[in-house]
Amino acid sequence: MHETSAGGLVIDGIDGPRDEQVAALIGRIDRRGRMLWSLPKGHIEMGETAEQTAIREVAEETGILGSVLAALGRIDYWFVTDGRRVHKTVHHYLMRFSGGELSDDDLEVAEVAWVPIRELPSRLAYADERRLAEVADELIDKLQTDGPAALPPLPPSSPRRRPQTHSRTRHADGSPTRRKNSHGP
Repeated sequence: MHETSAGGLVIDGIDGPRDEQVAALIGRIDRRGRMLWSLPKGHIEMGETAEQTAIREVAEETGILGSVLAALGRIDYWFVTDGRRVHKTVHHYLMRFSGGELSDDDLEVAEVAWVPIRELPSRLAYADERRLAEVADELIDKLQTDGPAALPPLPPSSPRRRPQTHSRTRHADGSPTRRKNSHGP
């Protein structure tokens, strides 16, 4: 099974001094009760592009409005839910803060915070997202040195045409398909 999501690293003060730039992060409590800080993200809905999803999810999870400047990259990982292995791809974007106020109204989010970008390597819980923060740092340097034209063009993104589902494929008679290998359900 495959899921696709999108999210963003929103920077306030992106055109200003580096020591005044802050990024919007979300905090979730893990099973051990620890606060894990990460980038806001969520599932791509039917009819949405990855960029539109990033903008929507950032707003839903943080209360912040942002505009997409550049692609940061994608993260692929596997997890298990309800006894099924899921391959997840998350597209991340560098975003410019354009309004709103931090809000943790989303039930999936325990806390939201503006974090100085220099603290991202120590604050972000996941190594893949720390690498994206490094890419963002390089893109912000290009933006400040050479302007928006120096940023790489956004990769093409098509609107999602089918809903994402967590169900298994079924035969025409309604019975579930069975895998014949040992790589999960």
